[in-house]
Amino acid sequence: MEQFIVAITGASGAVYGARLIEAIVAAGGEVACVVSGAAREILRDEVGWELSGDGASRAAQIAAACGVAPERITCYRNRDGYAPIASGSHRWRAMVVAPCSMASLAAIAHGMADNLIRRAADVTLKEGRQLILVPRESPLSLIHLENLTSVARAGAQIIPPIPHFYTHPETVEQVVAQTVGRIMDHLGLDHDLVVRWSGKR
Repeated sequence: MEQFIVAITGASGAVYGARLIEAIVAAGGEVACVVSGAAREILRDEVGWELSGDGASRAAQIAAACGVAPERITCYRNRDGYAPIASGSHRWRAMVVAPCSMASLAAIAHGMADNLIRRAADVTLKEGRQLILVPRESPLSLIHLENLTSVARAGAQIIPPIPHFYTHPETVEQVVAQTVGRIMDHLGLDHDLVVRWSGKR
């Protein structure tokens, strides 16, 4: 069973990370989850998740919220430098940072591996594995754009949460599903989150 890292950082849009965890597990994958301190507060405010306790407790809380088996989710604290995902000798298929704050983007772009999320992203790039960033900011300054260019040159894929409207979404969940579905496509995982374009009707 393949493992995917899902990191949730301190930007609005924590729901993208939450729904991505559900989708990956539904597709048969395992998730290693890291939530930054700021993201914990945003998850509480935007998604209703109250994460507390150690990694095992948080994994159980996320599994219950997502309606999946707790053994499919492992949680690590962002300051845990000894976590398996801090080393390239540990194997994972891909990493997604959703949402990716501009602070996390800047650190990843400049190799500042000063916490577990940034270290795991650094390892993902140096090992030639798939790294997807879901930046959540608007408008974008020149600094943001240059940092996005840097990580793209290093091999990361950038999937901003930009909705499409030809499917006539009616709810926020449908809009979120569009971006999560696009991420799942790039991970090569099956899903039924979106109606695919089949030509003009």
